[in-house]
Amino acid sequence: MGATDWCSHPPDLDVPRVGGTKWPDLARVRALEPDLAVANAEENRDEDVAALRAAGLRVWVTAPATVAQALDSLERLCAVLGRPDPGWLRAARAAWATAPAVRPVRAVVPIWRRPWMVLGRDTFAGDVLARLGVRNVFAGAADRYPRLSPAEVTEVDADLVILPDEPYAFGPDDGPEAWPQMRAAFVSGRHLTWYGPSLVEAPSVLLGQLEQ
Repeated sequence: MGATDWCSHPPDLDVPRVGGTKWPDLARVRALEPDLAVANAEENRDEDVAALRAAGLRVWVTAPATVAQALDSLERLCAVLGRPDPGWLRAARAAWATAPAVRPVRAVVPIWRRPWMVLGRDTFAGDVLARLGVRNVFAGAADRYPRLSPAEVTEVDADLVILPDEPYAFGPDDGPEAWPQMRAAFVSGRHLTWYGPSLVEAPSVLLGQLEQ
């Protein structure tokens, strides 16, 4: 078993590390002789997936754009791993079937700065927020992650700017000053963008952060 340098859960995970998602150490991955390598269409490069497959490894590539797709993908992956229907996955389905929602609010969701990038169309995080009552003002954009100039940032018409702590670590002193025309909410990037056991608590965690 192995994991990337960025795999931080569970906190006591003690396995060989194989580098980052964009530049994994393919030789180290091959040396571990895994039965299955798990990749993500956004995080991992096509050429790395192709190289692993060319080396004879089985590679499972995930690409969910909605909560429902993520839950179904996890169900299939757990079955492949010989751990069908885990309790946490049942709990995640139940949590999202009855997820509470904030009063409808129009929001922009930056994920990076220098340059500014925001959530656009057809993203998993966007669907997470939509289920919680958040209307992403860039949901109809042509790009999945539109880039905005500083001037465009000041012209965004929204009630709320949602600032996650990953992939860019936004904080009270780094982010909200660029969006003075709206209220800022700081949320857990793990609960907004990860799909796995964190989906069980994501609705309640995010709702609490959005309402602060």
